[in-house]
Amino acid sequence: MPSLDRQDNVFVLDLGDGENRFHPDWLTAVGAALDEVEKAEGPRALVTAATGKFYSNGLDLDWLFAHADQHQQYVVSVHELFARLLSLPVITVAALQGHTFAAGAMFSLAHDFRVMRADRGYWCLPEADINIPFTPGMAALIQSRLAPQTAHEAMLTARRYGGSDAAAAGVVDHAVAEDAVRSTAIEIAQAQVNKAGDTLGTIKARMYAPALTTLRDTANPLG
Repeated sequence: MPSLDRQDNVFVLDLGDGENRFHPDWLTAVGAALDEVEKAEGPRALVTAATGKFYSNGLDLDWLFAHADQHQQYVVSVHELFARLLSLPVITVAALQGHTFAAGAMFSLAHDFRVMRADRGYWCLPEADINIPFTPGMAALIQSRLAPQTAHEAMLTARRYGGSDAAAAGVVDHAVAEDAVRSTAIEIAQAQVNKAGDTLGTIKARMYAPALTTLRDTANPLG
């Protein structure tokens, strides 16, 4: 399960050491961690990271298929996580040490910055290959955070971006050696800790207002 630590003014949220799929309990734990970060006072920033082969493989499809009657409620909770992270009043950095797929890739896009391992691991939106269309909220998030041509390619072709390719396409901000992923993310976050607060939250809320409105549509989240 996710765990929250703090290094000076940088909170580090470790998502786990498995596939880190969005099981409801996982979503609750991440939400509680974001509560702690948001309620803290003074300079601060957030890094999310993981341990092992995966950063996140996204939706917990096994759970979802076993609880089909909760499909809409589940999607609402995932959308809310994306919206909350996208508008969090602190600088956020995703440290992508492993595979980052589907909703896990979308989760990374909700961060302000991304650092990815250069030599191994892929960032990918496989929805076109697995026949699961993007929800309106997911599409809005992706298109608000990627350049139009990159979003077009990533969403329509399910391209798997390695670290260097992801950096070249603007999917991530930095591609670095494996042992530098987390430390680089923390360094980026530490440099921005003084930005935390209501003004930053307002800037984000206004910058991403259309995407946030779509993500927070609880009446028709599936489109």
